[in-house]
Amino acid sequence: MERVCRPLADRAARLAEVRGRAVVGLCGAQGSGKSTIAAATVKLLEQAGRSAMAVSLDDFYLGREARAWLAGQVSPLLATRGPPGTHDVAMACAVLDALARPGATSLPAFDKATDERRPQAQWRTVEGPVEVVIFEGWCVGARPQPRTDLARPVNAMEAEEDADGAWRAYVNAQLAGPYQALFGRLDLFALLEPPSFEVVQAWRTEQEAKLRARTGRGMTDAQVARFVAYYERLTRWLLADAPPRADMVFELDAERRVVGVRLAAGGFHD
Repeated sequence: MERVCRPLADRAARLAEVRGRAVVGLCGAQGSGKSTIAAATVKLLEQAGRSAMAVSLDDFYLGREARAWLAGQVSPLLATRGPPGTHDVAMACAVLDALARPGATSLPAFDKATDERRPQAQWRTVEGPVEVVIFEGWCVGARPQPRTDLARPVNAMEAEEDADGAWRAYVNAQLAGPYQALFGRLDLFALLEPPSFEVVQAWRTEQEAKLRARTGRGMTDAQVARFVAYYERLTRWLLADAPPRADMVFELDAERRVVGVRLAAGGFHD
């Protein structure tokens, strides 16, 4: 944890010193520990006298009604939250912008148990401006795939349920458009790099097994495999595309231990 949070906090603090604020994009696959790392990094920044907070892309998921509409218009696969196209990107942009200004900002919260955004009365309010925002999410900072890459399904779900490619074309178009406006607000791009997609699936399966043991609820292994199939294409693309252009790359092994750290010269985009 220290090998990630300390350099991340240091880079963010230096950037905030230069620019007045910093939005740090933290990309990490399912189960990689990005939420824990974001929270710990915020704590380090606060201990150093900086105002800081973590914001999750997950809290901007569209509700079931909006996703059902997309499912009817584009592809039934859009009923399931996860990939680009299932977030309220305009709201995310507005929140990041508002956190840079003086005044109160309400932060949406998504309840994964009910698969719905929580009522606004339950949202937390933050006083700005906030010097450092850690914006974490599984596809934060992702770029669209080349169109030629979309032709071939990456798993059985795509082959059987997206035979015409409508779902993956829509996801990619959303990533090329609205999501680039969102990710364009990042001042620093950090990546938690797993060893492979197969390890990511094992992490997610492990998470659900622990949840079932603790609460008696949670997805079965088969349900996890189905859910992760929605993330497979973009996760594999991120593993190929993101490391060379990230400002900070933290290489993880199968036990989520940091086995390598790569820092780009300068540490942030000009």
